[in-house]
Amino acid sequence: MKSMKLMFAGICLLLCCGCSTPVKQESGEKVENTKENAVIETIMSRRSIRKYTPQAVNRDTMQIILDCGINAPNGQNKQSWEVRVVDNPEFINGITEVYKKENPKAAEDPNFKNMFRNASTVVFIAHDLSYDLSQIDCGLLGENMILSAWSMGIGSCCLGTPTRFMTSTPAAAEYLQKLDFPEGYQLLYCIAFGYPDETPTAKPRNAAKVRFID
Repeated sequence: MKSMKLMFAGICLLLCCGCSTPVKQESGEKVENTKENAVIETIMSRRSIRKYTPQAVNRDTMQIILDCGINAPNGQNKQSWEVRVVDNPEFINGITEVYKKENPKAAEDPNFKNMFRNASTVVFIAHDLSYDLSQIDCGLLGENMILSAWSMGIGSCCLGTPTRFMTSTPAAAEYLQKLDFPEGYQLLYCIAFGYPDETPTAKPRNAAKVRFID
């Protein structure tokens, strides 16, 4: 038990150092040794994971991930998000059964267990309809969670199909209601979390889409 507490404290310290300690740099100074920078390494090594082991992410670890999420930058500190964490198999399996009835072909895949890429933990994120930049805030929130999770060996995948299904299918209304989002908030997307059961390679990025303007 003592060793577990020490490990947990170490993870917290690592995240705090990595996320909240500013790097001082003089104007014009060249950045060196980026490969040794833990934050850059986490960003560059992250992959979307679509296959997970059965092992669930414990709530203490998820709480660290959530704390990193709500410390994301956001407009006027409105914190214009609502977050719900579901690790209850009854909920996940229940909404999956509804999905399978509406999409019978999904169940034909022998590896299909649930509609969230078989992840054991799902975070649902809703945005504030009264604030036009709320979706940006929610995106920043999610990215913080994804990166902090990856730094601890936990994979993730942003998912749009399940949320479209839940917001547009009358048979799924019961599960959407269970998320208990307040009036004025709408489910935007969800993120699957779990321990990776695959090691996908990086997909190419189009650097030509990024330019400096003189």
